[in-house]
Amino acid sequence: MQDFLFFFETMPIWMKALWIFVCIAIFWILENSFSLFKLGYKKWKHASTNLIFLAFVMIINALFGILLALVFMWLESSNFGLLQLFEAPIWAKLIISILVLDLLAQYTTHYILHKVNWMWRLHIVHHSDKNVDVTSGTRHHPFDFIFREFMALGAVVLLGMPVSFYFFYRIITILFTYFNHANMALPLWLDKGISYVIVSPNMHKFHHHYQLPWTDSNYGNMFSIWDRMFGTFMYGDPKEIQYGLDISDHTDDEDVLTQLKIPFDKTVQSKN
Repeated sequence: MQDFLFFFETMPIWMKALWIFVCIAIFWILENSFSLFKLGYKKWKHASTNLIFLAFVMIINALFGILLALVFMWLESSNFGLLQLFEAPIWAKLIISILVLDLLAQYTTHYILHKVNWMWRLHIVHHSDKNVDVTSGTRHHPFDFIFREFMALGAVVLLGMPVSFYFFYRIITILFTYFNHANMALPLWLDKGISYVIVSPNMHKFHHHYQLPWTDSNYGNMFSIWDRMFGTFMYGDPKEIQYGLDISDHTDDEDVLTQLKIPFDKTVQSKN
């Protein structure tokens, strides 16, 4: 187990970047063959916009890597964190870490982005995409992603987890992000079935519906248990889903500058 986790701790940057593009490529192919919706758009043009946002995300992630390294050095020397308060097998502590990271760095963060007005204005950029597909998973305003990184860092410090735990979590959450956003149709019985434990493609698509109350549901990224526990889970008829966001549908969702300015654009109304 130690050797397995050490691989993720020492994984070079180029391999992490490759993992992102491999995941995108796999689900790009699958959504072309098993589409949930026939989206009337220019797929490569749409992708180019979202991949620019991915570039912002990767730059921010690299800069946070410096802060993260300092935090892990301090954790190692201080023995700080909840994981240090009890003895358990490494696999048990890994599972606890993944659950807490998914709860705090994904579900809770996402919930806050919807409920705090000025943060919601950052998050509008993610929801303004009128053609949700695998590349939509990369679409975050830079300030939105910075907040996400700080929340993840807070979870790391709270638990005092090893660096290998965190990097392993990042690798699997990338897979889930692209899986959930892909324009991919699983058999309905399978999609509903897996949504009892993990976030399925259909489940997340309801979150991308253009109107409330569906927009304010299904906040999870990896595990659906948080939405079920806290009453934010919903599952309806996928045929009723319409992408985009009613308060920003007048904006050009494929113009990067327009999207970057949305949080400060007074013509885009807030829901709150």
